[in-house]
Amino acid sequence: MTTLAPFVTRYAPNGMVCSVDHLASNAGVSVMRIGGSAVDGAIATSAVLAVTTQHMCGMGGDLFALVHTGGTDAPAVLNSSGRAGSGADADRVRSEGLDRIPRTGHIAAVPVPGCVDGWLALHERFGRLPLRDVLAPAHALAVDGFTVSPTLAGSARRLFDLTVPGAGDYIDGRTALRAGDRVVRPGVARALAAIVQHGRDGFYGGEFGEGLIEAGGGEFVPADLETPLADWVDGLAVEVWHRRIWTVPPNSQGYLTLAGSWIAERLPLPDAADDPAWPHLLVEAARQAGFDRQDVLHEHADGRALIAPDRLTPRLDAIDPERAATLGGSFDGGGTIYLCAADARDGMAVSLIQSNYSGFGSMIIEPRTRIFLQNRGAGFNLVPGHPAEYGPGRRPPHTLAPALVTKLDGTFDAVLGTMGGDSQPQVVLQLLARIYGPGVAEEPGDAIAAPRFVLTGSQPGYDVWDDGGRVTVSLDAHAPRAWADGLAARGHRVDRLRPWSSDAGHAHLITGVEGGVAGAADPRSHGGAAAGF
Repeated sequence: MTTLAPFVTRYAPNGMVCSVDHLASNAGVSVMRIGGSAVDGAIATSAVLAVTTQHMCGMGGDLFALVHTGGTDAPAVLNSSGRAGSGADADRVRSEGLDRIPRTGHIAAVPVPGCVDGWLALHERFGRLPLRDVLAPAHALAVDGFTVSPTLAGSARRLFDLTVPGAGDYIDGRTALRAGDRVVRPGVARALAAIVQHGRDGFYGGEFGEGLIEAGGGEFVPADLETPLADWVDGLAVEVWHRRIWTVPPNSQGYLTLAGSWIAERLPLPDAADDPAWPHLLVEAARQAGFDRQDVLHEHADGRALIAPDRLTPRLDAIDPERAATLGGSFDGGGTIYLCAADARDGMAVSLIQSNYSGFGSMIIEPRTRIFLQNRGAGFNLVPGHPAEYGPGRRPPHTLAPALVTKLDGTFDAVLGTMGGDSQPQVVLQLLARIYGPGVAEEPGDAIAAPRFVLTGSQPGYDVWDDGGRVTVSLDAHAPRAWADGLAARGHRVDRLRPWSSDAGHAHLITGVEGGVAGAADPRSHGGAAAGF
């Protein structure tokens, strides 16, 4: 497939890390090069991103990961997502005249962040280097400073509207950041040093934890921070395209990737992705997979039941190759990074996603370390009695949906994922179809740079399923004209994204190849890197 961007697949004999920031990717590779595992490399990358990429992720957010250990065993799957504080009270929020939790400015949107617990759980089980060495690149950047990326410079303009203290790492009076400026983050440096010295208690029981309770104004009590949030869970998988696709079970929406793939494999996908039937059928697979997401996704949902053939077959049967389906009737109504790391020497591979949820998150800042707090709690609803209703100790429905692919014998094949809110399973589905689907078999660089669609609701990446599946199909600016014409002719509402827009996700992909690994980082991130050694 020829793309409009000169974008190549990277190859490496030993290992590779892909992320949205070259500083982070290079940090991960440097840790692996001196003897760290792929998990060490992933943690190092994630920690650097928590320093340099606060507009997408940070220690105030959550983390999910899948780890292939190099043999034929099922991947280890980690859910390190936060829980609402003891002060969570849906009646209180409803009494404010709200019918949904605001994404910004409201403490109800802030669960206790799980990112640091995720790092510690991953390192305890799979780390090889001392944690001090793994976090050293991030600590150095927080102390000495890092250069501002174009995406951070653009996003930081939103901070001028803050009426709370704590944004001083990014704004000096009313002066806007520019790409190439230097930023230091002393509070984050102290938090990293406390983790190295005192473990989880240095973070959750230290300066950050004290500041979180203070910022919560009664939302949190010390006991909310005492129980680790990282849980090792059984992975969810489906067999499609002669592979096994793995993801994290609910409260993750990863089941949508599996359901969409199961449906898509059984559709008459054309051999050429330029054919307008290709996006139409994948759009319909994604729409049918998400038909009742708002009703069924919550932390106690049965993931296997959600991808059972008897549940998905009627949705497959409802797809018309020549017409968009009418959905509806069962509905109540990014700020994320994805990274992957793989070590060809021992076969270990990591698919990791870390998030604020949207932008800088809740725009509530822990005042001591100046770490921005996530707004993942906006995934809760305020419907009385709903299993995803906002309440103490509950985990919200999560858009984070990393993926890992094995061959049917259990050996490693690929790690992939993306940012993008509700759009994550749609982007991963398209990547899977490009690298495994009929007649396509694209290399990572071609698949990552190739045009995509995303389904959009009231704003890109969010609210996709609020209106009964009646969505707009937003196309990459470099998508073939035949896509737009063919989708419109089939009854889809179509628009175009800005060229190389982040609204189409920041996806990354590493595959195993003979002699090493191959991968690509998304050009839509305007600064990402696939770094190998």
